[in-house]
Amino acid sequence: MGLNKAKYNVQPLGQGSPQYQQGLVVEGIKSSSSKKDLGMLKLYLYITKICLLLFQMIAKGKNASELFPAVVKNVASKNIEIKKLVYVYLMRYAEEQQDLALLSISTFQRALKDPNQLIRASALRVLSSIRVPIIVPIMMLAIKEASSDLSPYVRKNAAHAIQKLYSLDPDQKEMLIEVIEKLLKDRSTLVAGSVVMAFEEVCPDRIDLIHKNYRKLCNLLVDVEEWGQVVIIHMLTRYARTQFVSPWKVDEVVDEYSENNFYESDEEQKEKDQKLKTTYTMDPDHRLLLRNTKPLLQSRNAAVVMAVAQLYWHLAPKSEAGIVSKSLVRLLRSNREVQYIVLQNIATMSIQRKGMFEPYLKSFYVRSTDPTMIKTLKVSLLKANFFYILQDKQFAAATIQAIGRCATNITEVTDTCLNGLVCLLSNRDEIVVAESVVVIKKLLQTQPAHHGEIIKHMAKLLDNITVPVARASILWLIGEYCERVPKIAPDVLRKTAKSFTNEDDLVKLQILNLGAKLYLTNSKQTKLLTQYVLNLGKYDQSYDIRDRTRFIRQLIVPNEKSGALSKYAKKIFLAQKPAPLLESPFKDRDHFQLGTLSHTLNSRATGYLELSDWPEVAPDPSVRNVDVAESIKIVRVIFISGSGSDSESEKEDKEEGSTDESSGSSSPSEESTDSESDSKESAAKKTCRAVNER
Repeated sequence: MGLNKAKYNVQPLGQGSPQYQQGLVVEGIKSSSSKKDLGMLKLYLYITKICLLLFQMIAKGKNASELFPAVVKNVASKNIEIKKLVYVYLMRYAEEQQDLALLSISTFQRALKDPNQLIRASALRVLSSIRVPIIVPIMMLAIKEASSDLSPYVRKNAAHAIQKLYSLDPDQKEMLIEVIEKLLKDRSTLVAGSVVMAFEEVCPDRIDLIHKNYRKLCNLLVDVEEWGQVVIIHMLTRYARTQFVSPWKVDEVVDEYSENNFYESDEEQKEKDQKLKTTYTMDPDHRLLLRNTKPLLQSRNAAVVMAVAQLYWHLAPKSEAGIVSKSLVRLLRSNREVQYIVLQNIATMSIQRKGMFEPYLKSFYVRSTDPTMIKTLKVSLLKANFFYILQDKQFAAATIQAIGRCATNITEVTDTCLNGLVCLLSNRDEIVVAESVVVIKKLLQTQPAHHGEIIKHMAKLLDNITVPVARASILWLIGEYCERVPKIAPDVLRKTAKSFTNEDDLVKLQILNLGAKLYLTNSKQTKLLTQYVLNLGKYDQSYDIRDRTRFIRQLIVPNEKSGALSKYAKKIFLAQKPAPLLESPFKDRDHFQLGTLSHTLNSRATGYLELSDWPEVAPDPSVRNVDVAESIKIVRVIFISGSGSDSESEKEDKEEGSTDESSGSSSPSEESTDSESDSKESAAKKTCRAVNER
C-alpha cells in the first residue's frame, strides 16, 4: 500500500511537520500486514523504520494515542520483534484507550497458549500491564494458568503479574494468596525471588505460608538471581525474628559471668559454665539461615552484601556479627552513592559495638577527593580524625563537632580538645570560629574549672566575630557565668547595647538575657544600662523581641503590677542549666532496620515493616518439616508431565536437578532422611529420562 504523497507533503524521513510524520506512521502501520507489495526483507526494514519513528514520537513526549487503532491491528503479527514493539505501545496507551485495548485481549489469550515460552511470557506481561478493571477476571485466570506452566520463565512472569493485579484490584487478594502459596512451593531458582516479592507486596504478614518453604528458600538462596536474593533475605530476616529466640541473651550472660570469674573457685566456675551451656541452644533452622547467607558476603552486588550485613546484625550472635565488617569496608571502594548508604549503616553499627570496625580504621580516613557528605560520615566514625581540617567549610564544621564529641566521651583528651578549640577562635574563617564557639559553650557546661580564662578570651574576640550563632553563644556564656567575670560582663553589655538595633534577632535575645542576669546580680552597675536595652527592645520590629522584653521587664523590675513570680526571678534566670549531650547523629537510627530507606532518612517511610521482637519461647519448629514422600511424588509428576514436551522440559530438568542438589526438604539435623530422599529423586529422574528416550 503506497503513501499519498500529495496529502502528506512527503519529505525525507524524520523531517517535515508532525502531521506528515503521523500520517507516515499510520500508512506504514496499515501496510505492515501486506506482503504483496514488498519482499520479506524490505518489508521488515520498512516496518522497523515506521516503528522507530513511532517510538521517536513517544520519546519526545508527543501524544501518539491517535495511532492506537492502527497499532493494535498488528498485535497478531508473526514477527516477534514487531510484536514486542506493539506490546510496549499497548502498555503505554491501553489505559487511555480502554475500549480499543479490549480488541487485543483475545489475541493475548491465544498467545498464552503459544508453544514458545517467550511469547507466552510476553503476552502475560502485557496483559497484566493493561490497567483496565474490566479484564481483571481474565487476568486472574491467566495468572492461575501461568502459575502451572512447565516453563519457569512463564511462572516467574506469573509472580510479577500478581503484584500488578493486586495494585489494580486489591479485592482479589484471597485468590492471589492461593497462587502465591502454590508458587512458593516451586523449586526453580528463577521463580523464587519473584514469588517472594509478590508475597511481600500482597500478604507480608502470612508467615504461615513460609513455614514449609523456609528450608527450601534457604538452600536455594545462593543460586537465585541477585535482586531476588535481596528480597528473600529481607523476608527471611523478618521471619526469623518471629520464629527463633534471641541469640543475644547468651552474650549478656557471658559478659556478666566474666566480671566475677576472677573471684570464684573452679567448682563454681564449672557449675556456671554448665548452666551457660543449657541456657541457649541455637535452633538448627536459625543456623541454616546464617550459614547459607554467609557466602553472599562475597557478592558483586552491593545490595546483596548490605542485605546479608543487616541480617547478621539483627539475627546473629554478637560474636559472629563481626564477619560482615570486611565486606562492608570493601563496598567503600564503590561509587559515592553506595559509600553514603554503607557509611550510614556502619555508623549505626559502630555506636553499639565500637570494636567492630577497629581493624579497618584506615579505610575511614578522609580524602581530599571525597564529597562533603562522605567526609562528614567518616568524621563521625573517626573520633581521632580531627586533624583533617580542610578548606571545605561544611566539613570543617563537622570536624569541630566531632572534636566536641571526643572531649565529652574521652576524658583523657578533654583538655587537649578544649585548648585546640580555643586556638580555632583566632581562625580567619567565620564558619570555623562560629562552630568552635558553639562547641566550647557546650563543653564549658560540663567543665566548670575552665570557665574564667576561656570566657575572657572569648569576650575579647566578640568584636571580631560576626556570625550570629557564635555571638549569641558567647553572650549566653557571659550571662550564664557572669559572677565569675564580674568586671568583663558589664563592659560586654555596654558594647552590645550600642549595636543592639543592628544585631540579629538571635543576638538581641541573648543581649536581653545578659542584661536581666546582670540586673539581678549587679544592679548598681548595670541598672540603667539594662533599662536602656529594655527600652530598645520594647520598640523593636520583631514580635519575639518585644514579647521577651515585656516578659523580662515584668519579671525583674519591681512595680505595683508585679506578680508572685518576680520573687523568684533569680531562680528562674540564674538556675543551673543541665549539661548538653554531645552525641552522634546516628545514635537514634538503630530502631530502624539496617539497609532500609527509613534508616537512611531517619524517619519512617511508607511501606516500612518493623522487625518483630524476639519471642521469649520459640514456636514449634516442626511446622517447617516437609513430608519427604510427598515431595518425591511432586517431583515425579513434574518429570512425567514434561516428558512429551520439547527443549523446555530439558531445560527445566537441568534446572531442577541443580536446585535439588542445593535444596533440602527435610530438617537439617536428619541427614539419613536427606540422603534417602536424594537417592529416590535421582532414581525418579533416571526413570523419566528413560521414558523420554523411548
